[in-house]
Amino acid sequence: MMMEKMILDNVRNMPPSGIRKYFDMINEMDDVISLGVGEPDFVTPWNITEAGIYSLEKGHTHYSSNAGFVELREEISNYLYRKYNLDYDKNTEILVTVGGSEAIDLALRALVGPGDEVIIPEPSFVAYRGCTAFTGATARIINLREKDEFKLTKELLLEAINERTKVLILPFPNNPTGAIMTYEELKEIVDVVKDRDIVILSDEIYSELSYDKKHVSFASFEEVKDKTLVVNGFSKAFAMTGWRLGYACGNEVLIDAMKKIHQYGIMCSPTIAQYAAIEGLKNGDESVRKMANEYNRRRRVMLNGFREMGLDCFEALGALYLFPSIKSTGLTSDEFCEKLLLEEKVLAVPGSAFGDCGEGFIRTCYAASMEDLVEALKRIKRFVLKHQK
Repeated sequence: MMMEKMILDNVRNMPPSGIRKYFDMINEMDDVISLGVGEPDFVTPWNITEAGIYSLEKGHTHYSSNAGFVELREEISNYLYRKYNLDYDKNTEILVTVGGSEAIDLALRALVGPGDEVIIPEPSFVAYRGCTAFTGATARIINLREKDEFKLTKELLLEAINERTKVLILPFPNNPTGAIMTYEELKEIVDVVKDRDIVILSDEIYSELSYDKKHVSFASFEEVKDKTLVVNGFSKAFAMTGWRLGYACGNEVLIDAMKKIHQYGIMCSPTIAQYAAIEGLKNGDESVRKMANEYNRRRRVMLNGFREMGLDCFEALGALYLFPSIKSTGLTSDEFCEKLLLEEKVLAVPGSAFGDCGEGFIRTCYAASMEDLVEALKRIKRFVLKHQK
């Protein structure tokens, strides 16, 4: 049997993540400063961890309901109302998932298939393309522009929409650029989609990490709330990446369809993580605020560092990333990152890994200690001065 012929074309033809080779390289290197992994360097706050431990001590090791513990769904509902004035019914409009990534996968599998198109603004999270491809649907890419600070504009969206469009992915605050969208900017997108049969998948996993400006949820616009699926989770703001817990909130018909797929493929999210998340939502605001303030401090240090060494870098106001331009070096994004790793032992990720329009940029994650960030800037500056044309 030729196993390769047995694999579906849309899986076989999907390339692996462009990030992977760099992590393979650092496994064989010492003294590497990593600005590549998009996860908090903080450990999970102790009260949250303790709640997970206590659940084990009490023997709470059984399945939850498919949608997640009702107490957790209630706390998610309370949290979203308190933070973003979003009102979701705990019983019918919230689904607890294995990270935000499962929520994205479930939504796309419930909504699209061959012949449908999913609009994906790039640069953005690499999973959007993969999850779309695995459904058999087509990704219609919008190349976001540096001059717009990598925000989605009404003009670009109108050019991309056609009769096959079923889903628009709205990835803000953005990975890898750190771009956010304000109320006024989102309102222009609302005006485009409100009268069209398009579901908006609003990935708001970085909602708590919006600096200087409060995050605005796309679902907070009443005219599009019913067609918006909000995806969020605990990985970034609560420093719970390894706990693998996320959630989706939206129209009960869509949530019910997603729950059906989740039911057959996953059963339920990890129950230990659910108990921990309940504690995080009840008593975690102060820890989240402290971590966000520290990220903001690091963000400013990194931004100033890039500008001082002569790299153009717009002021990203969200997530955990900066997206400096390296065009002045004459190197491609991949060349820059590979040489930087080999010559200076600093890991960054090529912007091209997040879409073709990311070429000429690198993603740097500032979720590392201040000591490491300062040292990384010294090494990058030395590298840039060596290679700058």
